[in-house]
Amino acid sequence: MTTVDLPLLPLGRGTDPLSERGVECPGDLPAASDPDLVARARAAKAKLGDRLFVLGHHYQRDEVIEFADVTGDSFKLARDAAARPDAEFIVFCGVHFMAESADILTGPDQKVILPDLAAGCSMADMARIAQVERAWDALAAAGVQDVVVPVTYMNSSADIKAFCGRNGGVVCTSSNAEVALDWAFQQKGADTKVLFLPDQHLGRNTAVLKLGYSLDECVVWNPFKPDGGVSPEELAKARIILWKGHCSVHGRFAADVIDELRAKVPDLNVLVHPECQHEVVLKADLVGSTEFIIKTIEAAPAGTSWAIGTELNLVQRLKNAHPDKNIMFLDRNVCYCSTMNRIDLPHFVWALENLVEGTVVNQVEVDPQTEADALTALQRMLDLPGKTHKD
Repeated sequence: MTTVDLPLLPLGRGTDPLSERGVECPGDLPAASDPDLVARARAAKAKLGDRLFVLGHHYQRDEVIEFADVTGDSFKLARDAAARPDAEFIVFCGVHFMAESADILTGPDQKVILPDLAAGCSMADMARIAQVERAWDALAAAGVQDVVVPVTYMNSSADIKAFCGRNGGVVCTSSNAEVALDWAFQQKGADTKVLFLPDQHLGRNTAVLKLGYSLDECVVWNPFKPDGGVSPEELAKARIILWKGHCSVHGRFAADVIDELRAKVPDLNVLVHPECQHEVVLKADLVGSTEFIIKTIEAAPAGTSWAIGTELNLVQRLKNAHPDKNIMFLDRNVCYCSTMNRIDLPHFVWALENLVEGTVVNQVEVDPQTEADALTALQRMLDLPGKTHKD
């Protein structure tokens, strides 16, 4: 059994209602080789006018980012959508959990569209609601559930956000994970434990490097092992229970590559995302969210050298935007986010031209109860002090 226990769906056919995946694509996509794709996208967007608002995540292809009205990280974009109540159609060029967040935060008359429903997130897929509910029951059987507060990263499905909302937990972003975890540890007295979903690396890096907990106080819950593969004694001693999930991109960066680059490049600055492995974060000079990475490079002096550990589309965009700086990718191999890259120009044109014709395709809708519970967890995050609006 693999870490991501999902059915294999033929390209363009089939859905799995128990996951965030779906690959239905009614009608014919334009050919990727169509030389008129850019002109068709511009024409469709012009016809839709103010009825359309296009969101572009930083990890998207340049060919798609060109048509975004705003760019940013997941929660920033969802809030940008909520700030445009007059836009009838929100086309989210990102992945499924992001579109869900936009649907939760926008009005009931607004329609959120994901150009390719198969644009999921491997990290979000690693924590499915049935698995999390089984883990919650196991924590009750172990006698610790009453002191556990669930915290989920924004990179999770609406179901998982709703689970946290129902069980006294909160959502966090990579910018405010420290504040969210600090809040969580205050909720149930001195014995409080946190169940951190779904990215073990962000949870570990925040708990150890920001809040001062030890690695010995962290345990990893593996949903594919009985009782998570954690003994009652380990649970009793633990302060943070890390879900066994990770980002398929940020998890690739390795500490030995940092050593190699430092040996080759004088005065190298290593800048990484907190979804990276703990060993990588320890060797980095600076660690922060995607927005932090962008602002750091923008503010960096000319002539400085930077190795960046985040998705390659963004690194290339930063390199092109700052030719006065020596910017390199912190991996030996090409490493795009494969699901982000599913949003391409043919899917974008197909979605917009259908909207022009009056057909709403690939709408992402969260059911009312899930939305209400997820909003509870999101509101708890928004009520936290400090940086609560950034990723």
